[in-house]
Amino acid sequence: MLTINEQFYYLAQSAGDAAEETAEETQEIISKITTDKLFQGLLILLAAYLTLKILDKLVNWLSEKTAKEWRLKVKQFLPFLRMVVLTFTIAILMNMFLNLSQENILAVTGTVAVALGFAFKDYASSIIAGIVGLFESPYGVGDRIKIGEYYGEVIGYGLRSVRIQTPDDNAITIPHNKIWTEAVSNANTGALEAQVVTSFYFAHDVEINLVKKVLYRTAQTSKYTALKLPIVVIMTEEPWGTVFKLKAYPLDARDEFMFQTDLITRAKQAFNKHQLNYPALPLPIENTENEKT
Repeated sequence: MLTINEQFYYLAQSAGDAAEETAEETQEIISKITTDKLFQGLLILLAAYLTLKILDKLVNWLSEKTAKEWRLKVKQFLPFLRMVVLTFTIAILMNMFLNLSQENILAVTGTVAVALGFAFKDYASSIIAGIVGLFESPYGVGDRIKIGEYYGEVIGYGLRSVRIQTPDDNAITIPHNKIWTEAVSNANTGALEAQVVTSFYFAHDVEINLVKKVLYRTAQTSKYTALKLPIVVIMTEEPWGTVFKLKAYPLDARDEFMFQTDLITRAKQAFNKHQLNYPALPLPIENTENEKT
């Protein structure tokens, strides 16, 4: 039977042997790092960065130069090109700094997966969601989408996040992993046109057929309207009046707000000409009590 000192000796020796084996395995996985390799790695990263910037500029330039119906299709090719460049760059760097035998690849893959799972859970989730999004296409560059409280045009699709430009001209960055938990509303889904709904409010006794005729004619004669797509007027009743909703499509989704402004301007001019009655909203209870006193 071993004494206590002998047991401690064997435990220390086993720990030392394990540490040496780990060091040897690390040396086997990581190749010799030299100054030349580090310099080459930096050059590769710089080349990848410049390539991504050039691709962004080139694809956006091409999309504006091609026919209007091809603009969004050209822009939506950008995320795929970015993924190819990033994948190619990572593969070159791994081949440069790692000994990529079959066993080492499995070891590195397992280590990276565990590290990402614990330390970069949200980041990894966003990257996976971005890759899934390339195939499921809940949104693409040029689409007009709403995620949570944010609405705007998709102007950038990265590996981790999507960037949208709001009507107020703000650029909002949203992680891709929002598609796991948030509903994504897409107004045009790759198409050039997106439906615009404009509401108008009138008193209950308004001449309904005249309002519908004015609204339909307003949309039909607008320079922004895509006449090949349907123009629809629908109504809803509220306690304080009647709501008319004009549904029409602009020729280009990016003209959404110019189109809506044009519809409102010309429709109100026609309504004033016909002297149509707008709803009289009831005063708040506090104001009514003040008038009585």
